[in-house]
Amino acid sequence: RVNVPSENILIAGCEMKDGHGGVTIGSEVSGSVRNVFAENCRMDSPHLDRALRLKTNAVRGGVVENIYMRNVTIGQVADAVLHVGFHYEEGAKGDFMPVVRNIRMTDVTCSRSRHALYLRGLEKSPITGVVLERCTFGGVQRPDVLEHVRGLVCREVKVNGAPRA
Repeated sequence: RVNVPSENILIAGCEMKDGHGGVTIGSEVSGSVRNVFAENCRMDSPHLDRALRLKTNAVRGGVVENIYMRNVTIGQVADAVLHVGFHYEEGAKGDFMPVVRNIRMTDVTCSRSRHALYLRGLEKSPITGVVLERCTFGGVQRPDVLEHVRGLVCREVKVNGAPRA
């Protein structure tokens, strides 16, 4: 049971209302998590913190990769639509640098959030390969937080009605 990945997971047709995230992966990902598909879901609550949350740190390590979200409608979330954090609890104080790569959000809409994106990697282990396509984020109250992120691609993405550069 050690170093056994969670993989090939499908989350479809669900309604998420409250909690730390509609779809949350981590913090214990030392065995790795890959190939997660969330589609055709609805999320809406001031008591739902994030739509998609990935959390880990350098004590836990592990690889989180190939995470896909498509055709998801979000009324509101309290924090961010996409939240990736390597600073959970111990943060960078460990010997096992986590890897998060290849996150794709397609046809995701959100009417209200504090941030569209909140991505905080580590200098020694940046978040890579985040792609957003045909996403619309309205009612965004604060700018994105992007630290140690490489390869962020936005195609046909609007934030508060304006194209995201």
